[in-house]
Amino acid sequence: MSLIRALGKDLEARSNDALRALFAARPDLISPAVPDFAALAARASSRVSVQRALERLNRPQMQVLETLHLCTNTDTGHSASAEGLQHLIRGASLATVQDILGTLQELALVHPVPPPHGTPSPAADQPFYLPVGSLKDVVGLYPAGLGRSYTELVRLQPAFAQRAVQLVSELHRKGFPIQDATTPMEAALALQHWTATPEALQEILAGAPERTTALLARFRNWAMGAVPQAQRKASVTSEGADVGPVDWLLARGLLVPLDAAHVELPHSVGLALRGGAIVNDFTLKPPLPELGSTTAARRRNAALSAISETLRLASELVHTVGEHPLATLRSGGVGVREMRRLSEVLRVDQGTVGRLLELCGLAGLIRLDVDSSSWVQPPELEWLVLPRQEQWLWLVNAWLASERVPSMVGQPVNAAPGAPAGRSAAGTTIAALSAGAQRPDAPVVRKRILEILHELTVEAAAGDGAAPMLDAASVLQRAEWSQPRMARRFSSLIRGVLAEAEMLGLVGSGALSQLGSAFAEDNPDAALAILGEHLPAALNHVLLQADLTAVAPGYLDPSLAGKLLVMADAEGQGPATIYRFSAGSIKRALEHGYDAAGLLAFLREHSATAVPQPLEYLVEDTASRHGRLRVGQSVSFIQSDDEAMLRDLVAGPKAAQLGLAMLAPTVVTSSAPPRELAAALRSLGLSPSVDGMEPAGRPRRPSAPHESLRPVYTAPGTAPAAEEVDAQLDVLRKADAAVGHSTGFAAAGSEAATQLGLEALQTAIRLKQRIQMNVVDSLGNASLEVVVPLSVSGGRVRVFDPAKDTERVLSVHRIIDIEAAEELRQ
Repeated sequence: MSLIRALGKDLEARSNDALRALFAARPDLISPAVPDFAALAARASSRVSVQRALERLNRPQMQVLETLHLCTNTDTGHSASAEGLQHLIRGASLATVQDILGTLQELALVHPVPPPHGTPSPAADQPFYLPVGSLKDVVGLYPAGLGRSYTELVRLQPAFAQRAVQLVSELHRKGFPIQDATTPMEAALALQHWTATPEALQEILAGAPERTTALLARFRNWAMGAVPQAQRKASVTSEGADVGPVDWLLARGLLVPLDAAHVELPHSVGLALRGGAIVNDFTLKPPLPELGSTTAARRRNAALSAISETLRLASELVHTVGEHPLATLRSGGVGVREMRRLSEVLRVDQGTVGRLLELCGLAGLIRLDVDSSSWVQPPELEWLVLPRQEQWLWLVNAWLASERVPSMVGQPVNAAPGAPAGRSAAGTTIAALSAGAQRPDAPVVRKRILEILHELTVEAAAGDGAAPMLDAASVLQRAEWSQPRMARRFSSLIRGVLAEAEMLGLVGSGALSQLGSAFAEDNPDAALAILGEHLPAALNHVLLQADLTAVAPGYLDPSLAGKLLVMADAEGQGPATIYRFSAGSIKRALEHGYDAAGLLAFLREHSATAVPQPLEYLVEDTASRHGRLRVGQSVSFIQSDDEAMLRDLVAGPKAAQLGLAMLAPTVVTSSAPPRELAAALRSLGLSPSVDGMEPAGRPRRPSAPHESLRPVYTAPGTAPAAEEVDAQLDVLRKADAAVGHSTGFAAAGSEAATQLGLEALQTAIRLKQRIQMNVVDSLGNASLEVVVPLSVSGGRVRVFDPAKDTERVLSVHRIIDIEAAEELRQ
């Protein structure tokens, strides 16, 4: 029977509460909605959906599922029970295995089936299970770290198939207790029987050279290994007393060469090395790392200090980019020269600059201008006027939701984040704001790392209020237990994520802060309240000194800091920033529209001390020499000998709209383009002539109306809304009532029909069975054909036609129906 049909019947028999639990655990099953249980079963059996579901399983669940996969055969319908699996999982009780199988059934990864024919009565009363059909494609070649069987290796490795018969014959002639063989399949079965038990393998290894046991121990958790010259010929008839362990194992077929550099430990040999059990390290309790501790006050102070410093640097960076847009490289991103310039301006190292650029970029504080190909500060940036705690929440939400990894900046291309800095073989590193820092799985990994940090913090909580210090190794150890299928993703991102979390105050002094715990529990409002209570208020004053400096006694209000950066140059690091006034900085303020009186008034308003006389002299002296030459903007001009007409025109109602200004009795300038100015003059009854053509300029894209781009974080993988689930259940039950439980399971052309067809096709390829296909030609004519499918890939299926004794290649989209020919005869 089809596995998809069997799963569909299992889902159909479930209660609404059970289906709600399934949709909460696997939200992708109803996104988008499915029309019936057939489509639901097909989607639950698809490779992508099964892969997502497996990424959420912990190690015990994966161990039971992989053991079930190794003990069953979905093509022949050979199933297994909890009792049969329990004997192959050391340390697991029968009740534990039954509970895990029940959980896997709730997740629609396995489904119950009738017991195999001939099962004794006591065992037949237990539930038997089969996994979904796509599981074999998702778990990979080596489930539970065990290799493939000798029969599968003979079928898939032609070089070993040719060698297997000779190898078995040599062993048989040497007196080893192995059955002689004349075909590759017979040789595979003989080797499999020879190494079937731990006792038999120990007897074989009794005469092995030194270091053989140590070599085999490397294959205990993974079946494939690297060996130089793996395909060299090794024979028991020609080996000497000084034979090495690799040659000794190859000569006896205990290692099978895959190519010139890799070998594989066959399934029976690996199982015998484990003592006949598939799993030897089963435990329901996660490992407990050894953690240090820090005080709650130190953790809080470190987090608040990091937040304040990050907000200060982000404000300075936004101001700097507003003054001088960031030029980009041709390949994208910010180059070394720009990074060095920003490092000098912000007074931090280039690594910090790279993370700041990425953080401001993903938060929308700086954006790429498509016309100038440079990064600029957006106009009317809302972030600059927000309270500091809301600025922080803006950055954290953007960081959690972003698919960019700031810590990858400066790392070699194709290197893992958090690895030691350096250059790749090609000498290229990932540039800030370039495509190289993109990781689509970053939001999921970040959220899960915060959850693991929270779990470890709660488990190690001490009564004295001390906070456990967590490092990358302890988090990775827990991640490998809680989600082993995602361990590689965690290992590549975890160090960078922890560094970024510390920069944002989610981690302080190596421990998860209260803010980080709030986000781990999806409670940003609590984090905002905590930060508002503990974060010192921003200051609105400075201390002016006679050495032409202004000292900030703490973190300044962003608007005050931005204005000070216009009229002075920042020096030093940390919250107590020193702003130095000079003739150049005062000129910069004057160019921004200030005058001497305005500057001095601003300084008196925001200074806790009187304005020093040297600073007052500097402002007045610089302003007195400023503005001797005036530069204005003019797009067109009007020239006429009629001075009275020009005076009336400038004084008229059109002057404000056209930006008219009289330069001389006979010359008037305008800020309007020549053609627009001429049209306005004609509307007044005048007849101007236009000299020359309007200068061609690069057309700019129309600017979109400004709207708040404040990021809102949504936790990845969240359960669908209750209304959405209820609507889906109504559709499923109505379709069930309309179609019935046993007829019309999959309509032609539906999602289920497609999956059922592919399932039948792949099963027939593995079992080398005939199928009946309904094929449509280019003219739309349908014909029934009985063929033997050989392979399917790239939307095409290669088949053998027994009637014509030929092979053909058909497009999958021309096959509208597939059914096993053996089922038709039953």
